[in-house]
Amino acid sequence: MNSEFSKNIQAKIDNKTKPLGSLGVLESLALQLALITNDDKPKVNAPFHTVFAADHGICAQQVNAFPQEVSAQMVFNFLNGGAAVNAFCDVQLITMQVVNVGVKHFDENIKHKMLINKPVAKGTEDFSVVAAMSEAQCKKALNIGHKLISLQIKEGANLISLGEMGIGNTTTAAALMAKVTGIAVNECTGMGTGSDKEGIIRKNTVITTALTLHKNAKTGLEILQTLGGFEIAAMVGAMLCCHQKNVPVMVDGFIASAAALIATVIEPASKQNMIFSHCSNENGHKKMLDFMQVKPLLDLGLRLGEGTGAVLAIPLVQSAASFLCNMASFDDAQVSNKDD
Repeated sequence: MNSEFSKNIQAKIDNKTKPLGSLGVLESLALQLALITNDDKPKVNAPFHTVFAADHGICAQQVNAFPQEVSAQMVFNFLNGGAAVNAFCDVQLITMQVVNVGVKHFDENIKHKMLINKPVAKGTEDFSVVAAMSEAQCKKALNIGHKLISLQIKEGANLISLGEMGIGNTTTAAALMAKVTGIAVNECTGMGTGSDKEGIIRKNTVITTALTLHKNAKTGLEILQTLGGFEIAAMVGAMLCCHQKNVPVMVDGFIASAAALIATVIEPASKQNMIFSHCSNENGHKKMLDFMQVKPLLDLGLRLGEGTGAVLAIPLVQSAASFLCNMASFDDAQVSNKDD
C-alpha cells in the first residue's frame, strides 16, 4: 500500500464540503476504492454480476432441506429472469451471467445468452467420506472463475459482484469456516434453506467427521480441495483475479464470504479488494466477518444467496466513488472551513 497516496486521498476526503467524518462508512469506502484502483477518481460505473452454480456431494448425508434438483431449477429461474437477483440487477441495469461449474441435474448442452456451461463434474464428492474434489478439479474450478472474470474486466467491467447457487452449500461453507477459523462447528452451522433442528444436528455431525478426516489439509488450496464446492472455488478464483487486476469485488453473504475467507488464506492481500456487502442472517456469518476483521455495509436480515446482498449494496459503492470524484472541496466551492 502506498502510504503517501493514502494520505493524499484522505486529505482530499477531509477537505470536501462537509464536517470531518460526516459521511461515515462512505468515507472509508471511498478511500478503499482509491487504493484498490490506484486512482484518486475511481470508476465503478460498469458493475457486472456473476452467479456460479454447482452441487455438493455432502447432500448424500441429508443435510439439505431441498432436493438437489432445485439447483438446476434455480439456474433455469435465473435464465428466465425470475429470481430475486434478476429483479435487483434489473433495477440497476446490471448485466448478469450464470455459470454452471457443476450442477448435477443440468444439461450442459443448453444454450442461453446469459449462460456459460463450464462443468467440472456433476457436483463434488461427499467430503465426509473422501475429498470433495481432486487437486486437478479444484484448480480447474479456480481457473474458470479467474478466466471468466478476467474476460469481463477486459471488456470493461470495473466492479465485480459475485453470487452462488448450490443446494447443500451452506454446509460446505460452514465446514470451510470451521476449518480455517477454529470456531466450534455448532457456531458455524445454521438453517440454510430451511433445515430443522435435526437437520442442523446432522450438519454438525458430518462436518465434525469431515474435519477429523481432513485434519492434514493445511494450505488454502488443500482446504478448498477437501471441503469446498466448485462454485465456491470459482468465486475464489474470481476474487484472486480482481486482486490481480486492481478491481473491487462485492462479497455477498455466508457462502461468498467463505470463498473470501479461503481467498485470503491463499493470498492475504486479496482482502484489500473485497467489499463486504451485508451481514447474513445465517448463523455463523457475523462470526466469520469478525474473524476476518471486516465490516459489512448492510444488515437487512437477508439469507438468500445469489449475490442479492452484493447487488443491493452496489449503489452505496457508486455513491462513495461519486462523492470522492464529484463533491466540491472547500476551496472549489469557496466555502469557509471551520479553521478559516
